[in-house]
Amino acid sequence: MLVAAAVCPCPPLLVPEVAAGAAPELDGLRAACLDAVGVLAAARPDRLVVIGPAGVSGLGPHPQGAAGSFRGFGVDVDVRLGRGGVAGERALPQSLAVAAWLLGRTGWAAAPVEGLGVGEPLESDRALAVGRELAATDERLALLVMGDGSACRTLKAPGYLDPRAEGFDAAAARALGAADSAALAAMDGELAHELKAAGRTPWQVLAGAGEAADLTGELLYDEAPYGVGYFVATWS
Repeated sequence: MLVAAAVCPCPPLLVPEVAAGAAPELDGLRAACLDAVGVLAAARPDRLVVIGPAGVSGLGPHPQGAAGSFRGFGVDVDVRLGRGGVAGERALPQSLAVAAWLLGRTGWAAAPVEGLGVGEPLESDRALAVGRELAATDERLALLVMGDGSACRTLKAPGYLDPRAEGFDAAAARALGAADSAALAAMDGELAHELKAAGRTPWQVLAGAGEAADLTGELLYDEAPYGVGYFVATWS
C-alpha cells in the first residue's frame, strides 16, 4: 500500500556542480525537494521506488545500488541509487540520477530503494496499471516521482512559448498539491507531449498507486525558472 509520495522535478541543474555559477538560483527548489524526501523518510516505508522519465520504450527497472553520473555535463559527480551496486549494471537515466543525488544529500537509509525508468510512449492506462501493481502489496510503499511540467512557458524555454503551457502546468500543480489521482489520470498525454512535459507518465504511475490510498497532498514549490514548470509536492 502507498503510504507516502514525493514529487520533484529532475533537471540536472539541481546538482550545484552542474549549475555552477547559476546554482543559487535554484536554492529554493533544492530545499523544497530535500524537505519532500524528508516526508518520505518520516513515513517509515518498507520500500522506496523512484520513478522518472527515461529514453526507453516501456519500463526500465534499476536495482538498488545502480550507478549514475553527471560527467556528461563536465563535472566529476557520480551517484548510486542507495547502497551496493554490481559492475555492468545499466547506468541510471538522468531523472533517476538526479533522484539518487537527492537521496544522497539526505543520507537516505529509511528503506531499500529501487528505480523505474518510464518511457513517454507508455500509454496512460498502462502507467496507471503500473502504479496499481506497485501498491498492491502489504508493504509500506513510498514513491519518489521525478518529472518536469511543460517546457514552453517563455520565449526562451526549450520548447519556445506555447499559450497552453501555463494552464497545463496550473492544472498539474493543483492535482499534485491535492493528491488528486483522478485528475492526474485524466491528463491529456498528447498535449503533455506537445508541451514537452516529461512528468506526465511518472505522475500517472503515481495516480495509479494512489487510487486506493487516503493521502493528503501539499504543494511545496510551483515555479517556472528557465521557462520549464517545476513542482514539488508531498502526499502523506
